[in-house]
Amino acid sequence: MAVFGSLSTVRAQLALDPRFKAALDYVAEAQQADSAVRRRINAVAVGATERHELAGGAFALEQAYLSKPRAEAFLESHIKYIDVQAVTAGEEIQEVVDIARMTVDVPYNAERDLIKYHDFRDTSLISAREGLVAVFFSVDGHISRAVGPAVLVRKTVVKVPVG
Repeated sequence: MAVFGSLSTVRAQLALDPRFKAALDYVAEAQQADSAVRRRINAVAVGATERHELAGGAFALEQAYLSKPRAEAFLESHIKYIDVQAVTAGEEIQEVVDIARMTVDVPYNAERDLIKYHDFRDTSLISAREGLVAVFFSVDGHISRAVGPAVLVRKTVVKVPVG
């Protein structure tokens, strides 16, 4: 199931899994206000996503967007990649639920590594903001949505290969 907390907490929980080293090193740099990674994320145009390759087959999707109301977002999961998400500016609510409890709406799209689910309200809520990291595994249906009115969110989603 999902892991959430400060970078040091998440690192401690995943310390024995070498798949996460490059991702968590990158997130550490993204969390530093004066780093090259943080400057790059801050330069992403609103509505855009930029991809950056990392070691071990992982890659980062650096994003800037206006947070959406829940009705405009969707629950999703992935098979090939684990999501490591870190907000660097703004705030959003992330919801997570075991996919065994949900019903598939749009079947697996291998090209996008994406399964979409019908709406499901019995989720656990995470307050995603600067300094915190969320890790969503293949069994974690997840959704990101606005806390209140739309705000600019800058974040990175690191895709870590499952295998």
